[in-house]
Amino acid sequence: MTARTIAVVSAGLSQPSSTRLLADQLAAATARDLPAGTRIVTIELRELAHDIVNNLLTGFPSPALRHAIEQVLSADGLIAATPLYSGSYNGLFKSFFDVLDPDALAGKPVLIAATGGTARHSLALEHAIRPLFTYLRAVTVPTGVFAATEDWGSAGSSAGARTALTARVERAGAELAAAIGRRQPAAEADPYAAATPFEQLLRSP
Repeated sequence: MTARTIAVVSAGLSQPSSTRLLADQLAAATARDLPAGTRIVTIELRELAHDIVNNLLTGFPSPALRHAIEQVLSADGLIAATPLYSGSYNGLFKSFFDVLDPDALAGKPVLIAATGGTARHSLALEHAIRPLFTYLRAVTVPTGVFAATEDWGSAGSSAGARTALTARVERAGAELAAAIGRRQPAAEADPYAAATPFEQLLRSP
């Protein structure tokens, strides 16, 4: 079987980031069920924040942002992870997907994930993040993964919470691997076709 590529988009703002940690765990779980040689490419949006804003203002991606877009479009599957603020994804996460062509992710398998301070935020996976990728016509796997602060291995977290998170990670990774396996390997993408045209941005409210 042909080796595949998984693109990981992490919108964590801190460093180190629990969002990046969760995304890395999901990528590893996915790769375990794919052929040897599967590549994982990680895109840290915090490093592209200024480039994303400039693209929204001008319609032209910088070389670094163009390369990141190309990695996403040419990947066989996508892991999209964001921290949650006020019950939804952060602005950096949304802005990155705003600069893509609306059809760029059509049919691409996507695993959605999020981190937050408390379990109260977990419903944002279904009422905010999944609808975003449905609009973009991506194929989101059934299991989304949310990790609250208490799910990580701090002194105050239980072994049960850590085990439950691991189980969700493994299940979601297996679902993404299966979705990738059902598709033909992705073709090389044209990064220029991915950015929203300047004329379209001018028509946006």
